[in-house]
Amino acid sequence: MDILLIVAAAIFLILGVLGSFLPILPGIPLSWLGLLLLHLTATVPMDYTFLGFTLLVAIVIFALQYAIPALGTKYLGGSKRGMYGATIGLIAGVFIPIPFAILIAPFVGAYLGEILNKSNSRHALRAASGSFIGLIASAFMEFVVTGIFLLLFIYRLWEYKGEIFSW
Repeated sequence: MDILLIVAAAIFLILGVLGSFLPILPGIPLSWLGLLLLHLTATVPMDYTFLGFTLLVAIVIFALQYAIPALGTKYLGGSKRGMYGATIGLIAGVFIPIPFAILIAPFVGAYLGEILNKSNSRHALRAASGSFIGLIASAFMEFVVTGIFLLLFIYRLWEYKGEIFSW
């Protein structure tokens, strides 16, 4: 049973890393579930501090993924409407069935939000660029965290390899 849980955990962690680039997969939650599955095995002891800390990190990073594109819009001079447009575009981009919608929709949302705010086209384009930069930054941040979760999994697996693979 432990081997099955470990294989499932590894799959979740790999899907989590892939999810940092593929918007259809929620990378951080999948990676954390992989860590949880590892700790549900009989051979790896349940470390509540470790799981609690990694859960807190996962929740914060997951929330920041939706805030960072809006903050990027604000940083490059966008208004509240531009920030709202970027956030709405990001959420809509997850559900739009076209390639790269998750990259395009926040940009378009921030641009339209700035145009509705009566900004000129150049200013709206600059604010929308902030949304795109923020989205790239949040994807990189998610990749780093899911990579760290994968390394933690490998470390814990190595730490208890004698108990896990003692047939």
